[in-house]
Amino acid sequence: MTIKQFKDSPLAHYSYAIVSDGKMALVDPSRNPMDYYRYAEEQNAKIVAVFETHPHADFVSSHLQIHEEAGATIYASEMVGADYPHKSFDDGDSLKMGAVEFKAINTPGHSPDSITIVAKDGEETALFTGDTLFIGNVGRPDLREKAGNMKAKRIDLAKQMYDTIKNKFTDLPDDALVYPAHGAGSLCGKNMSDASSSTLGNERQGNWAFKEQTEDEFVEEILKDQPFIPHYFGFNVDINKTGPENVQRTKWANKLMLNVGKVEKEITVVDTRDGDAFKAGHLPNSINIMARSEGDKYETWLGAIIKPEEQFYLVLNSVDDLEELLERTAKIGYEKQVKAVVTLGSEVSKKSDDFDLEDFKNNKENYTIVDIRNNSEVADGKIFEDAIAVPLNELRENATEIPSHKPVVVHCAGGYRSAAGSSILDNKFENTKVYDLSEAIKEFK
Repeated sequence: MTIKQFKDSPLAHYSYAIVSDGKMALVDPSRNPMDYYRYAEEQNAKIVAVFETHPHADFVSSHLQIHEEAGATIYASEMVGADYPHKSFDDGDSLKMGAVEFKAINTPGHSPDSITIVAKDGEETALFTGDTLFIGNVGRPDLREKAGNMKAKRIDLAKQMYDTIKNKFTDLPDDALVYPAHGAGSLCGKNMSDASSSTLGNERQGNWAFKEQTEDEFVEEILKDQPFIPHYFGFNVDINKTGPENVQRTKWANKLMLNVGKVEKEITVVDTRDGDAFKAGHLPNSINIMARSEGDKYETWLGAIIKPEEQFYLVLNSVDDLEELLERTAKIGYEKQVKAVVTLGSEVSKKSDDFDLEDFKNNKENYTIVDIRNNSEVADGKIFEDAIAVPLNELRENATEIPSHKPVVVHCAGGYRSAAGSSILDNKFENTKVYDLSEAIKEFK
């Protein structure tokens, strides 16, 4: 069998194509299926199967679109309660495709309906572990308390993950290749390796989850210090369970407005331009979620700051960015929330105040400093002792905790998130100057 890994860097998501004898199977495909279609053409292969290891929380899958366009059968656990056409694929189920035999292992822990896909071709074994087994870690167990067909408390899923790791991979060989659905940078787990694949033997040796430990010790470790849960995660679980719409239809249904100087006041504006362009001029009620800069996590922060079903204007730097930004917005199922895609005219009404870095260095007591890093980052140590810590994903809801009698300076760890954080607070405080410390934070670390 030929295995190709596809990587979506901003989401740290991996998907896979497996080819044998002119047939292709896909595992956990991302929202736009065109890359898989191109690869099928290159391989002169017909896409016959799509495996969904679980209903994903951090992106929308293209499983239903591939079924409709390529005629592929979708395979998912019966426990998903899927509303789309599919065949159940659980313990004991198998599928022969050319020289490859696929089998399912029910591997609950990240979700109650997670499966691992085992692909065998002669002596070669590959494991497509979804969000169950990562390289160096395992999937978080706290995303299904309020979403999905089967809801489960985090402690119960943590115990299920303990059983999965202890018992479900026992009969598989050390040389079995491990292909996860995510890598370092994903919010579906913590402390993942930068490696994109491994072997089961390496994971048995180096992954903390496989070491000898009691269930209580395992549960304590897996539950501590998990990343925050963005607003959109439960929303995506439900979309993936229902079956997402065709992405080409939904993303191109959006209206384009050029050279805009004003929009409806009550609707949030998501401005994707870089920080300098934003500060030079932007629309009122704008949040600067940069889409092309160092540390770019546009999809994650869009879904963490903007809530599901909340309408917003999407500001581009240029019409050249139209396809890319609609595509990235659609990855998390937010393309139908876009009121209009906008480019700005020369007369936008709002500019950011110029920040005097030297004055800040010499007179920090004259400023309210807001640290918008994640709780786990703050726990490792504050950069400014007197800073008020409010994580970026909570800032819109908790801005009232921040005093406004002094100018406000917002910082994160590297400068990317503070662009969004400072713009959020600038919208909240009418009579208080709000500054973005941006990349200058590196001078204080």
